[in-house]
Amino acid sequence: MQIFGVDIGGSGIKGAPVDLDLGDLADERCKVLTPHPATPDAVADGVKEVVGHFGWTGPVGVTFPGVVTGGATIRTAANVDKGWIDVDASALLGERLGGLPVTVVNDADAAGVAEMRFGAGRGRKGTVVLLTFGTGIGSAVFADGVLLPNTELGHLELDGHDAEKRASTKAKDDHEMSWEHWARRVTKYLAHVEMLFSPELFIIGGGVSRKSHKFLPLIEGIRAEIVPAQLLNNAGIVGAAMHAAEARAQARA
Repeated sequence: MQIFGVDIGGSGIKGAPVDLDLGDLADERCKVLTPHPATPDAVADGVKEVVGHFGWTGPVGVTFPGVVTGGATIRTAANVDKGWIDVDASALLGERLGGLPVTVVNDADAAGVAEMRFGAGRGRKGTVVLLTFGTGIGSAVFADGVLLPNTELGHLELDGHDAEKRASTKAKDDHEMSWEHWARRVTKYLAHVEMLFSPELFIIGGGVSRKSHKFLPLIEGIRAEIVPAQLLNNAGIVGAAMHAAEARAQARA
């Protein structure tokens, strides 16, 4: 079965049809730049462009970089325009897509669900924490495979600031940090998360997961196993499609 997945990020909006039997993209993904300011209408236009690129006419799952409740309503918007707060994103995007059924889910939760079913977390029990490093830091926490949604651990305090202001890949780029310098900040952040959740496994996702060999060997003193995401930066797209498929199944039940 194929469902369309869209991943809204701080820098890009990307999407593709997803083969849910394989947990992989069924076509090469389409990506457009996230507009600035990333207002609801402007982002909705970007989503329309991505979905329209494929002529897709079925259900669509969409990730959002913030707290999402009820598969629809946006509650926080740290890295996009504050005009998103309290918007029914499912209704907005569905209308922009000509009435297609749309479900919305937190971006890191989507990536986490995909990694737990098809990737680095497959078959793992105990506590697993996925962290996505990009414009911000997203998180997904699982206990024996069950998701605790909307954890948003990128907003934990680190050195008096939101952790994502100190240890995201955007922070690395903005401050021109070396891999060694950035790895020290990531280590400090992981130690904080480990103290709170005592996970057996950390999965590191986001675009930087493609370069995990440059920084994972530099992280020391963390007791949990640390591995890169296997779906790399496509995990959000796959997870968004999974979320839409689940919503579709529930609607038919």
